[in-house]
Amino acid sequence: MKYRLAAIIPVYLLVLAACYYTAYLLRFDFGISDDRIQQLMATLPIVVSIKLGLLLICGEWRSTFRYATLADLLYLSACSTVAAAICLGINLTLLADNMVPKGVILIDWTLTILAIGTLRSSWRVYREVLQPYLGSSTQSPTLIYGVDDAAIGILKTLQTSRREFRVIGFINDSPITRNSRISGIPVFSGKSNWRSFKRKYGAKHLLIPGTVAGRTVRDVLERCAEAGLKSSIIPAVNELVDGKYRLGVRDVTITDLLRRPPADLDMASIREYVAGRRVLVTGAAGSIGSEICRQALGYDPESLILLDQSEEGVFNIEREHHHLAKERALHFIVGDIGNHDTMSRVMAEYQPQLVFHAAAYKHVPLMELHPQEAIRNNVFGTKNIVDLAHEYGVERFVLISTDKAVRPSSVMGSTKLVAEKYVQSVASYSQTRFITVRFGNVLNSAGSVVPTFRKQIEAGGPITVTHPEMVRFFMTIPEAVQLVHQAGAIGDSGDVLILEMGEPVKIVDLARDMIFLSGLKYPDDIDIVFSGIRPGEKLYEELFYESEEGAKKVHDKIYCASRKSISASEVNYDIAKLSESLCGTRGDALTTLRKVVDRIVSGDQSAKPDLRRAA
Repeated sequence: MKYRLAAIIPVYLLVLAACYYTAYLLRFDFGISDDRIQQLMATLPIVVSIKLGLLLICGEWRSTFRYATLADLLYLSACSTVAAAICLGINLTLLADNMVPKGVILIDWTLTILAIGTLRSSWRVYREVLQPYLGSSTQSPTLIYGVDDAAIGILKTLQTSRREFRVIGFINDSPITRNSRISGIPVFSGKSNWRSFKRKYGAKHLLIPGTVAGRTVRDVLERCAEAGLKSSIIPAVNELVDGKYRLGVRDVTITDLLRRPPADLDMASIREYVAGRRVLVTGAAGSIGSEICRQALGYDPESLILLDQSEEGVFNIEREHHHLAKERALHFIVGDIGNHDTMSRVMAEYQPQLVFHAAAYKHVPLMELHPQEAIRNNVFGTKNIVDLAHEYGVERFVLISTDKAVRPSSVMGSTKLVAEKYVQSVASYSQTRFITVRFGNVLNSAGSVVPTFRKQIEAGGPITVTHPEMVRFFMTIPEAVQLVHQAGAIGDSGDVLILEMGEPVKIVDLARDMIFLSGLKYPDDIDIVFSGIRPGEKLYEELFYESEEGAKKVHDKIYCASRKSISASEVNYDIAKLSESLCGTRGDALTTLRKVVDRIVSGDQSAKPDLRRAA
C-alpha cells in the first residue's frame, strides 16, 4: 500500500497544480496579468496542499482504479467540495486584501473533479471500451440473454475478469425501446431473427444467466441451435456460494431446462426451528437426505446426526463433511431404522429435537420383486422411528413422502401411503409435531432416469424409454429440499404438505433434450427405443387425492391437503395385518398390502380427478 501512495502523490500533485493553473487561464481568457501570475504562484502551494491533504486524509487514494464506480466519483466530489469550501474561507479571511477571484475557485473545483475522476476511470475505460476492440481477434463476440440484474452482473464480470468474451449486445424478449443501450452495449429484441445477430454482428456465443427459468432456457437453446450460436450458462450467485460451480461459464445441463423460478423462502422461520437444535436425518447418505444435511448445516443446528444403513454411503458423506468435524457437532451413524434397539440407543444418546425421515426403499420395479422388504423398511422402519420420536419427545418430525403414494399402483407407493397414514394417526395424540411432505421425482437422484440416460448416451445408445406418453413431475434436489425445510417450518401436526411440481414432463422429451445437450442429434446419432411399462409403473403420476383437491396454498410453492380424521385403531389393525404377512410368502404380502391400500384409497377418493390440473 505504501508503494501505491508513493506513486499516487506525485501524480496527484501534478494534476491538482495543472487544474489550478488552468482555472486561472480559463477565468482570464488565457491572458493572465503579471499581478495575477504572482497571486497564482503565491496561492498555488496552499490550494494544492489543501486539496491533496484532504484527499489523503479521507482515504480517497485507497480506492482501486480497476474497479472505479459511481460511488467513488461521488466520494471524490464530496472531498473536492470540502476542499473548495476551505479555500473559499481562507480567501475571504486571510486573503481579503488580495482575494483570488471566486470564479477561479469554482473552475478549479470543477476541473479537479473532472481530472481526478478521469484519472480514476481511465483503467476501466481501457479495460471495458478499448481493450475489447484491441484484442477482438482473440475474443469471441458474445451476446447475453436478458437485461435484468443477473445479466448486467455477467457484463460487469466479463469486463473485469474474462478476456475470452467480447460482449456485443443483450437479447431481451420483453418489449424494449428501439436503440436502447446498457453501459454502452446495445439491446436487441429477442423477436428478431437470431441469424441476423451472427450475420450482422458476428455473434458466436450466447451466455444465459443461471437464474433463467427452465422453460425459457429450452426455448433459447432451440433458437441458438437454429441460428448457429453456442450457448452456455453463467452460474447463479447461490450456485457459486454453495460451491457447486466455479466462477465461469459452463455447458447447459438438463437441470437448467427444468429449473423453475426460485421459491420465495421465509429464511427466518426456517432458521428459527433448526438453529440451536439437535437434528437427526435418516437416509442421510441418499440424494434427498444428504441435501437436507447440507442445507441444515447452513441454519446452525446445535448438532447434526447423519444416519444411514449404507456403510459406504455414510463413509462418503463423512468424507464430504470432514472439514467441519472440528467446528460442528456432527455424528455419523451406520444403522437400520427398522432395528428398535439401534434407533432407541440413538434417540437416548443424542436426544434429537428435529427429525427428517428420508430413509426408504424407493426403486419401483425392484420393490415389486421384494414386497416384504419394502414393507419392512418403508412401513415398519417408519413406524419404529415415529414411535421413538413420540416416546423421546421429539419436537418436530418431517416425513419425506412421494407422489407415488397417491392411488398407488406399486409396492413402493403403497408402503409410503401406509407410512403417511401411520404418521397422521400418531399425530392425533402425540405432543410431537408430525408433518408429511409429498413431492414427485427429483433430478439426478441415485438410480433415477437422468443418470440412467446419461450412461446410455455415453455408451452410444440406445436410450430406453418405457412408453412414449409417460410423464413425470420433476424438481431439482436443492429446490425440493429448500421446500422441505420451508414445509417443516410452517406445517402443523398431522399436515400433509404437497410441493408444487410445475408442469409434468414427458420422459421421451427429457431423453431428446439430453441427446441435444450431449451435442448429438436424434435419431441420426442416437436412437430412442420403447421398452414397455415396468411392473408397478403408471403413465401419469399424481400429487393429490380427490379429497385433497381443495388443498389451500400455505406458501408460494406448497399446498396443505384437506384434513381428514385418522382412526389410529384402523391404522394399527392394518399394521398388524402387514406384520403377519411378513412371515408368509411374497404373494401373501402383496395380497395383504393391496387390501390395506384399497381400504385407505377408497376413503380418500370417490371418482378419478384431473390431478394434473390440481397440481
